Amino acid sequence: MSIHPLLKKSLIQGPVLKIISGITNVDPNRVAAVVRAADQGGATFVDIAAQPALVHLTRQLTQLPICVSAVKPQQLAAAVDAGADWVEIGNFDAFYAQGRRFEADEVLELTRQTRALLPSVCLSVTVPHILELSEQVHLAEQLVESGADMIQTEGGTTSHPIHSGTLGLIEKAAPTLASAYEISRAVSVPILCASGLSNVTIPMAIAVGAAGVGVGSAINRLNSEVAMVAAVRSLVESMKQGQLTPSFRGCT
Repeated sequence: MSIHPLLKKSLIQGPVLKIISGITNVDPNRVAAVVRAADQGGATFVDIAAQPALVHLTRQLTQLPICVSAVKPQQLAAAVDAGADWVEIGNFDAFYAQGRRFEADEVLELTRQTRALLPSVCLSVTVPHILELSEQVHLAEQLVESGADMIQTEGGTTSHPIHSGTLGLIEKAAPTLASAYEISRAVSVPILCASGLSNVTIPMAIAVGAAGVGVGSAINRLNSEVAMVAAVRSLVESMKQGQLTPSFRGCT
C-alpha cells in the first residue's frame, strides 16, 4: 500500500490534525483559503472535495499530503489520478441536512468498490453516526476486513447541546468521542475523530484512542484568512495537550 511519507511519519509520531475544506465546497477561492491556513497553521494534512481541479490547485499551495473526500468511488479515482495522496469515503455530515442517509450496507459496498478501483491507495472510511454505537463498531470491523486503512468518526451535526460555553462544546463532541472510544478498541487501524470538535475537546479525542482529529467548520466558516490561520494554530496547541496517540498500526 502507498502512503505519503510525511503522513506515515506523522501517524507514527502522532497525533495528526486534518483540516477539512468540505466535501461540498468546490469554490476554488474558499478551498485555497482553507489550504493556506492549514499549511501556515501547522496542520498535518488537508482534506478537500474529490475534484481534479481542486487537487491541482491544492498541490500548488502546499506540500502537505492531500486527502480527497467523496461518496462516489469514481470521483476518488479521478482525484488520485490528479495527484491526491489518499482518499476518504465521507464525510457524511454535509448530506444529513439534505435528508440523505448512508446506511451500513451502502458504506460497506462503497468501500469494496473503492478498494477494487484503488488497490494500493490509502483508504479512510467514515462510519455514519446515524447508526447505533454497537452497529458503528460492527461496521468498522467489516470496513477494515474490506480494505479500509483508517476509520473516521462523526457526530457533530446530529448533536444538540443544551448548554453554552465549555459544557456545550463537550456535549457537541460527545457522539464522535464515544464512537472513537469504542471503535479504537475494536479495530487495529488508526482512528480519526472528526465532526463537532474544538480546542476544548481535541485532547479528549486523543485520550479516548484517536490517532488524530479532523476539523472542518470551525475553520472553513471563518471569513478572514488570518483568523483561519490563528484557529488552526490554536487546534495544534490543543492537540499537544492530549495523551500520546496509540502506536501507529496501519497504512504500511
